[in-house]
Amino acid sequence: MFHHLLVTRFNLRNPEWDVTKNNEKLLTDDWMEERMWFFENFCFTGIAAQTNQNFEWLLYFDITTPEKYQKRMSDLIANHPNFKVFYIDGMPQFYDELKKHITNLPDKKPFIITSRIDNDDAVHKDFINEIQLEFKQQDYLVLDIIKGYSLQIRPTVMLGKKEHIFNPFMSLIEKNDDPKTIWFYHHNMWKKETRIKQLTHKRLWIAVIHEKNKVNNFNGYDNVKWEKLKTDFILSDEANELIKKELLPHHKWLKLSWKNKIIVKYKVISKSFKKFFGVYKFK
Repeated sequence: MFHHLLVTRFNLRNPEWDVTKNNEKLLTDDWMEERMWFFENFCFTGIAAQTNQNFEWLLYFDITTPEKYQKRMSDLIANHPNFKVFYIDGMPQFYDELKKHITNLPDKKPFIITSRIDNDDAVHKDFINEIQLEFKQQDYLVLDIIKGYSLQIRPTVMLGKKEHIFNPFMSLIEKNDDPKTIWFYHHNMWKKETRIKQLTHKRLWIAVIHEKNKVNNFNGYDNVKWEKLKTDFILSDEANELIKKELLPHHKWLKLSWKNKIIVKYKVISKSFKKFFGVYKFK
């Protein structure tokens, strides 16, 4: 009845993004090595452990990716036939290449679901299944999973709850007739779409924060115990050990937690009101 594609842009050259939030150069060997570490320990493990494997994961790398990383990716996905790696000529080719892949899908189905995930973030083991449970043969519907967690790895390990409307974990259900895909807009621009549904019943993602992020900062809140999450969010042994060993106790960042909670709740309420009153509109 549907194809489900999970799509990740990895290291595509982008003229609009050439430095990190710390003003460090992107796409260097150091950047790539660290990003691969996050991918292997936080992102890949969770997708490989999905309870529902009825999806394809499309990973888009730049054609300039060094051979050692191409081999590393090839070895990593070797036992996952539904994981596919593509090497393309920078960000300008990304959307057309994604559309081309959809056009060439065998056994064309009447509907398509596209979901997105960044290469350094993590998702619940039921992430794919929860998205597919929302499928009711809708002609067009955006799914916004607004509840998750924020996990800072460096310089200090901190973990807290987070809500984020119009976030980087969105999906789009649509008819498979020249589909737009969830990548048609930047995730924040989906706020202008009226055909959207918020999913709030379960925390399904972890935004991983580190120095090489472009804009994200840690804004988690409340006292969250990793031991209670690790059976649902499948990370590597190395990542689990790191969190267990270095997680900062909540009482040591209590004031920041209160501040973050106020800010996060305010942003959710503010965006919800603007959405309700039609402030966000497509021109």
